[in-house]
Amino acid sequence: MWIAENWKDYEVIDCSKGEKLERWGKYLLVRPDPQVIWDTPKTEKGWRKMNGHYHRSAKGGGEWEFFDLPEQWQIQYGSLTFNLKPFSFKHTGLFPEQAANWDWFSEKIKKAGRPVKVLNLFAYTGGATLAAAAAGASVTHVDASKGMVTWAKENAVSSGLKDAPIRWIVDDCVKFVEREIRRGNHYDAIIMDPPSYGRGPKGEIWKIEDAIYPLVQLCGQLLSDEPLFFLINSYTTGLQPAVLSYMMNTVLKKYHGTIAADEIGLPVSSNGLVLPCGASGRFER
Repeated sequence: MWIAENWKDYEVIDCSKGEKLERWGKYLLVRPDPQVIWDTPKTEKGWRKMNGHYHRSAKGGGEWEFFDLPEQWQIQYGSLTFNLKPFSFKHTGLFPEQAANWDWFSEKIKKAGRPVKVLNLFAYTGGATLAAAAAGASVTHVDASKGMVTWAKENAVSSGLKDAPIRWIVDDCVKFVEREIRRGNHYDAIIMDPPSYGRGPKGEIWKIEDAIYPLVQLCGQLLSDEPLFFLINSYTTGLQPAVLSYMMNTVLKKYHGTIAADEIGLPVSSNGLVLPCGASGRFER
Protein backbone atom coordinates (compact mmCIF):
# COMPACT_ATOMS: atom_id res chain seq x y z
CA MET A 1 0.00 0.00 0.00
CA TRP A 2 1.15 3.54 -0.76
CA ILE A 3 0.74 5.55 2.44
CA ALA A 4 0.50 9.34 2.78
CA GLU A 5 2.65 9.55 5.89
CA ASN A 6 4.35 12.95 5.54
CA TRP A 7 1.50 15.16 6.73
CA LYS A 8 2.00 17.53 9.66
CA ASP A 9 -1.26 19.52 9.37
CA TYR A 10 -3.54 16.53 8.90
CA GLU A 11 -4.05 13.19 10.64
CA VAL A 12 -6.57 10.42 11.02
CA ILE A 13 -6.72 10.11 14.80
CA ASP A 14 -9.14 7.21 15.04
CA CYS A 15 -11.92 5.45 13.13
CA SER A 16 -14.81 3.31 14.27
CA LYS A 17 -18.37 2.37 13.45
CA GLY A 18 -18.51 3.93 9.97
CA GLU A 19 -16.78 7.19 10.93
CA LYS A 20 -13.30 8.68 11.10
CA LEU A 21 -11.98 11.31 13.52
CA GLU A 22 -9.59 13.65 11.70
CA ARG A 23 -7.46 16.66 12.55
CA TRP A 24 -7.36 19.31 9.85
CA GLY A 25 -4.88 21.87 11.17
CA LYS A 26 -6.22 22.68 14.63
CA TYR A 27 -9.79 21.58 13.94
CA LEU A 28 -11.30 18.15 14.55
CA LEU A 29 -13.88 16.73 12.16
CA VAL A 30 -15.88 13.51 12.27
CA ARG A 31 -16.94 12.27 8.84
CA PRO A 32 -18.48 9.03 7.56
CA ASP A 33 -16.28 6.44 5.85
CA PRO A 34 -17.81 3.31 4.30
CA GLN A 35 -14.55 1.37 4.73
CA VAL A 36 -14.79 1.60 8.52
CA ILE A 37 -16.84 -1.51 9.26
CA TRP A 38 -15.28 -2.22 12.68
CA ASP A 39 -16.77 -1.14 16.00
CA THR A 40 -13.87 -0.32 18.32
CA PRO A 41 -14.19 1.76 21.53
CA LYS A 42 -14.20 5.52 20.86
CA THR A 43 -11.81 6.36 23.70
CA GLU A 44 -10.04 9.27 21.95
CA LYS A 45 -11.20 12.55 23.52
CA GLY A 46 -11.58 14.11 20.06
CA TRP A 47 -14.77 12.08 19.56
CA ARG A 48 -16.31 14.30 22.28
CA LYS A 49 -14.58 17.58 21.33
CA MET A 50 -15.10 17.75 17.58
CA ASN A 51 -15.49 21.04 15.67
CA GLY A 52 -17.69 19.56 12.97
CA HIS A 53 -19.66 16.35 12.44
CA TYR A 54 -21.14 15.19 9.16
CA HIS A 55 -24.21 13.07 9.80
CA ARG A 56 -25.11 10.59 7.09
CA SER A 57 -28.82 10.38 6.30
CA ALA A 58 -30.53 7.02 5.92
CA LYS A 59 -32.16 8.43 2.78
CA GLY A 60 -28.81 9.33 1.20
CA GLY A 61 -26.65 12.42 1.58
CA GLY A 62 -26.54 14.06 4.97
CA GLU A 63 -25.73 17.34 6.69
CA TRP A 64 -23.06 19.05 8.77
CA GLU A 65 -23.36 19.93 12.43
CA PHE A 66 -20.83 22.57 13.49
CA PHE A 67 -19.27 23.35 16.85
CA ASP A 68 -16.95 26.37 16.65
CA LEU A 69 -15.65 25.82 13.11
CA PRO A 70 -14.75 28.75 10.80
CA GLU A 71 -16.27 28.99 7.35
CA GLN A 72 -12.80 28.56 5.84
CA TRP A 73 -9.29 27.79 7.07
CA GLN A 74 -5.94 26.64 5.68
CA ILE A 75 -3.53 23.73 6.06
CA GLN A 76 -0.07 23.19 4.55
CA TYR A 77 1.66 20.27 2.91
CA GLY A 78 5.30 21.13 2.34
CA SER A 79 5.30 24.37 0.32
CA LEU A 80 1.62 24.01 -0.63
CA THR A 81 -1.26 25.77 1.11
CA PHE A 82 -4.85 24.59 0.78
CA ASN A 83 -8.02 26.51 1.58
CA LEU A 84 -10.54 24.24 3.25
CA LYS A 85 -14.25 24.59 3.83
CA PRO A 86 -16.89 21.98 4.61
CA PHE A 87 -19.38 21.63 1.79
CA SER A 88 -22.09 19.28 0.67
CA PHE A 89 -21.58 15.53 0.78
CA LYS A 90 -19.01 15.51 3.62
CA HIS A 91 -16.03 16.91 1.69
CA THR A 92 -13.60 19.65 2.74
CA GLY A 93 -11.95 20.31 -0.63
CA LEU A 94 -8.97 18.00 -0.24
CA PHE A 95 -8.18 14.28 -0.32
CA PRO A 96 -5.11 14.00 1.96
CA GLU A 97 -4.30 10.42 0.93
CA GLN A 98 -3.33 11.75 -2.51
CA ALA A 99 -0.16 13.18 -0.97
CA ALA A 100 1.36 9.73 -1.49
CA ASN A 101 0.99 10.28 -5.24
CA TRP A 102 2.05 13.95 -5.09
CA ASP A 103 5.37 12.89 -3.53
CA TRP A 104 5.89 10.18 -6.15
CA PHE A 105 5.33 12.26 -9.26
CA SER A 106 6.99 15.39 -7.84
CA GLU A 107 10.26 13.49 -7.59
CA LYS A 108 9.87 12.24 -11.17
CA ILE A 109 9.27 15.79 -12.44
CA LYS A 110 12.25 17.20 -10.53
CA LYS A 111 14.58 14.48 -11.81
CA ALA A 112 13.32 14.51 -15.42
CA GLY A 113 16.00 16.92 -16.61
CA ARG A 114 13.64 18.34 -19.23
CA PRO A 115 10.48 20.45 -19.44
CA VAL A 116 7.44 18.43 -18.39
CA LYS A 117 3.88 19.10 -19.58
CA VAL A 118 1.22 17.61 -17.31
CA LEU A 119 -2.51 17.17 -18.01
CA ASN A 120 -4.63 16.89 -14.86
CA LEU A 121 -8.17 15.65 -15.57
CA PHE A 122 -11.05 15.83 -13.06
CA ALA A 123 -8.63 18.11 -11.27
CA TYR A 124 -10.97 19.20 -8.43
CA THR A 125 -9.40 21.83 -6.15
CA GLY A 126 -5.93 21.39 -7.58
CA GLY A 127 -3.91 19.32 -5.13
CA ALA A 128 -2.11 17.39 -7.88
CA THR A 129 -1.93 20.48 -10.11
CA LEU A 130 -0.12 22.49 -7.44
CA ALA A 131 2.20 19.63 -6.50
CA ALA A 132 3.21 19.21 -10.17
CA ALA A 133 3.63 22.96 -10.71
CA ALA A 134 5.71 23.33 -7.53
CA ALA A 135 7.96 20.54 -8.81
CA GLY A 136 8.57 22.53 -12.01
CA ALA A 137 6.00 21.24 -14.51
CA SER A 138 3.64 23.25 -16.68
CA VAL A 139 0.12 22.00 -16.00
CA THR A 140 -3.23 22.00 -17.79
CA HIS A 141 -5.93 21.74 -15.10
CA VAL A 142 -9.35 20.54 -16.33
CA ASP A 143 -12.57 20.21 -14.34
CA ALA A 144 -16.23 20.48 -15.34
CA SER A 145 -17.07 22.59 -12.27
CA LYS A 146 -16.36 26.31 -12.52
CA GLY A 147 -16.55 26.55 -8.73
CA MET A 148 -13.86 23.89 -8.28
CA VAL A 149 -11.54 25.59 -10.78
CA THR A 150 -12.01 28.89 -8.95
CA TRP A 151 -11.17 27.14 -5.66
CA ALA A 152 -8.06 25.61 -7.26
CA LYS A 153 -6.93 29.06 -8.42
CA GLU A 154 -7.32 30.32 -4.85
CA ASN A 155 -5.16 27.45 -3.63
CA ALA A 156 -2.54 28.37 -6.25
CA VAL A 157 -2.44 31.95 -5.00
CA SER A 158 -2.19 30.77 -1.36
CA SER A 159 0.66 28.43 -2.34
CA GLY A 160 2.67 31.18 -4.03
CA LEU A 161 1.97 29.68 -7.46
CA LYS A 162 -0.17 32.48 -8.90
CA ASP A 163 2.29 33.01 -11.78
CA ALA A 164 3.15 29.34 -12.31
CA PRO A 165 2.54 27.96 -15.83
CA ILE A 166 -0.93 26.56 -15.12
CA ARG A 167 -3.69 26.59 -17.72
CA TRP A 168 -7.13 26.58 -16.07
CA ILE A 169 -9.91 24.91 -18.11
CA VAL A 170 -13.61 24.52 -17.23
CA ASP A 171 -14.78 21.74 -19.52
CA ASP A 172 -16.02 18.19 -19.81
CA CYS A 173 -12.84 16.12 -19.54
CA VAL A 174 -13.65 13.66 -22.34
CA LYS A 175 -14.56 16.41 -24.79
CA PHE A 176 -11.44 18.37 -23.87
CA VAL A 177 -9.23 15.34 -24.52
CA GLU A 178 -10.91 14.76 -27.88
CA ARG A 179 -10.25 18.37 -28.88
CA GLU A 180 -6.62 18.17 -27.77
CA ILE A 181 -6.15 15.11 -29.98
CA ARG A 182 -7.56 17.02 -32.97
CA ARG A 183 -5.28 19.97 -32.18
CA GLY A 184 -2.26 17.66 -32.15
CA ASN A 185 -1.26 18.54 -28.59
CA HIS A 186 0.77 16.15 -26.47
CA TYR A 187 1.65 15.77 -22.79
CA ASP A 188 4.53 14.13 -20.96
CA ALA A 189 2.33 13.08 -18.06
CA ILE A 190 -1.36 12.59 -17.38
CA ILE A 191 -3.18 12.50 -14.05
CA MET A 192 -6.83 11.54 -13.75
CA ASP A 193 -9.02 11.33 -10.66
CA PRO A 194 -12.40 10.44 -12.14
CA PRO A 195 -15.56 10.36 -10.02
CA SER A 196 -17.55 7.16 -9.68
CA TYR A 197 -20.55 9.01 -11.06
CA GLY A 198 -20.99 12.54 -12.28
CA ARG A 199 -22.40 14.96 -14.81
CA GLY A 200 -20.66 17.28 -17.22
CA PRO A 201 -21.50 20.99 -17.65
CA LYS A 202 -24.29 20.14 -20.10
CA GLY A 203 -25.69 17.21 -18.15
CA GLU A 204 -23.47 14.54 -19.70
CA ILE A 205 -23.59 11.42 -17.53
CA TRP A 206 -20.29 9.89 -16.40
CA LYS A 207 -20.25 6.37 -14.96
CA ILE A 208 -16.72 5.25 -14.28
CA GLU A 209 -17.11 1.54 -15.09
CA ASP A 210 -18.38 2.39 -18.58
CA ALA A 211 -16.29 5.47 -19.33
CA ILE A 212 -12.84 4.98 -17.83
CA TYR A 213 -11.32 2.59 -20.38
CA PRO A 214 -12.35 4.60 -23.47
CA LEU A 215 -10.92 7.71 -21.79
CA VAL A 216 -7.62 5.99 -21.01
CA GLN A 217 -7.47 4.90 -24.66
CA LEU A 218 -8.02 8.51 -25.77
CA CYS A 219 -5.41 9.79 -23.34
CA GLY A 220 -2.92 7.30 -24.76
CA GLN A 221 -3.10 9.34 -27.98
CA LEU A 222 -2.14 12.50 -26.07
CA LEU A 223 1.09 11.16 -24.61
CA SER A 224 4.41 12.39 -25.98
CA ASP A 225 6.88 9.92 -27.49
CA GLU A 226 8.69 9.56 -24.15
CA PRO A 227 6.04 9.97 -21.45
CA LEU A 228 7.21 10.43 -17.88
CA PHE A 229 4.20 9.06 -15.99
CA PHE A 230 0.47 8.29 -16.08
CA LEU A 231 -1.56 8.21 -12.87
CA ILE A 232 -5.14 6.95 -12.41
CA ASN A 233 -6.94 7.23 -9.09
CA SER A 234 -10.10 5.32 -8.21
CA TYR A 235 -12.45 5.48 -5.25
CA THR A 236 -14.81 2.95 -6.80
CA THR A 237 -14.88 -0.41 -5.01
CA GLY A 238 -15.14 -2.40 -8.24
CA LEU A 239 -12.00 -0.85 -9.74
CA GLN A 240 -9.44 -2.70 -7.67
CA PRO A 241 -5.69 -2.18 -8.15
CA ALA A 242 -5.41 -5.25 -10.38
CA VAL A 243 -8.12 -3.86 -12.68
CA LEU A 244 -6.26 -0.55 -12.99
CA SER A 245 -3.03 -2.42 -13.71
CA TYR A 246 -4.60 -4.61 -16.42
CA MET A 247 -6.28 -1.63 -18.09
CA MET A 248 -3.12 0.48 -18.11
CA ASN A 249 -1.01 -2.39 -19.44
CA THR A 250 -3.32 -2.86 -22.43
CA VAL A 251 -3.19 0.83 -23.40
CA LEU A 252 0.36 1.85 -22.44
CA LYS A 253 2.29 -1.30 -23.34
CA LYS A 254 3.94 0.33 -26.36
CA TYR A 255 5.76 2.84 -24.14
CA HIS A 256 7.78 0.07 -22.44
CA GLY A 257 7.46 1.55 -18.98
CA THR A 258 6.72 0.07 -15.57
CA ILE A 259 3.16 -0.23 -14.30
CA ALA A 260 2.21 -0.74 -10.67
CA ALA A 261 -1.12 -0.49 -8.87
CA ASP A 262 -1.94 -0.57 -5.19
CA GLU A 263 -4.23 0.73 -2.51
CA ILE A 264 -3.52 4.15 -1.06
CA GLY A 265 -4.00 4.84 2.62
CA LEU A 266 -3.63 7.10 5.63
CA PRO A 267 -1.97 6.15 8.92
CA VAL A 268 -4.22 6.11 11.98
CA SER A 269 -2.29 7.79 14.78
CA SER A 270 -4.10 6.19 17.73
CA ASN A 271 -3.28 2.60 16.85
CA GLY A 272 -0.58 2.51 14.16
CA LEU A 273 -2.88 0.90 11.60
CA VAL A 274 -3.62 2.19 8.08
CA LEU A 275 -7.01 3.27 6.75
CA PRO A 276 -7.49 2.26 3.07
CA CYS A 277 -8.66 5.16 0.90
CA GLY A 278 -8.99 3.90 -2.66
CA ALA A 279 -6.55 2.71 -5.28
CA SER A 280 -4.05 4.14 -7.74
CA GLY A 281 -2.43 2.86 -10.91
CA ARG A 282 0.97 4.27 -11.88
CA PHE A 283 2.83 4.06 -15.18
CA GLU A 284 6.39 5.40 -15.21
CA ARG A 285 9.51 5.41 -17.33
